[in-house]
Amino acid sequence: MTSINKLGKTNQPYLNLRHPAEVEVVSCSLDLVLVYALISLLASICSSENYASEGLESSEMDSKKVVHSGGCHCRRVRWKVEAPASVLVWKCDCSNCFMRGNAHFIVPAEKFELLGDSKEFLTTYTFGTHTAKHTFCKICGITSFYIPRSNQDGVAVSFMCVDPGTLTHVEIKNFDGKNWENSYIESNIASCSKVQNEEIV
Repeated sequence: MTSINKLGKTNQPYLNLRHPAEVEVVSCSLDLVLVYALISLLASICSSENYASEGLESSEMDSKKVVHSGGCHCRRVRWKVEAPASVLVWKCDCSNCFMRGNAHFIVPAEKFELLGDSKEFLTTYTFGTHTAKHTFCKICGITSFYIPRSNQDGVAVSFMCVDPGTLTHVEIKNFDGKNWENSYIESNIASCSKVQNEEIV
């Protein structure tokens, strides 16, 4: 409906003030916006599905074993170890581990291999029950691996001493070394050094 304002000018509905061709252009623009919005929504859905699929593939890859390399600070001690790309790391608070900030993952002994003449640069420290063999480099003093009391059939590898590029995920669990016997039973840490049949990639 047309009305007259106080200034004597005609007030008409907004679209009626435009030229018919201009109205058509506006209508087309709105259609294009809706089309683009629909395309963006579909692309987003497809991207989410692909991301979920990639996440599943990544998870499957993390569970497969890879060959990690690593060693001490001065690189006199070098080794390689077969372990998953995603590892469970134990952070122990016994008197020794607490002082040196020990955090390690455990593998069966047969999955660990010293390289070159690394053995010549190693020395060992023991205390308490003298069961654990805390090996470290004679030159730089770094413990990049050792034989833990909890897993005499395995090797504890310091995850911070692994060369970059092969570890994709680290989950850290606390091990109550101050109450070692109870923690040993409750944590089931002994199973970490048992051989499992897993594909190496």
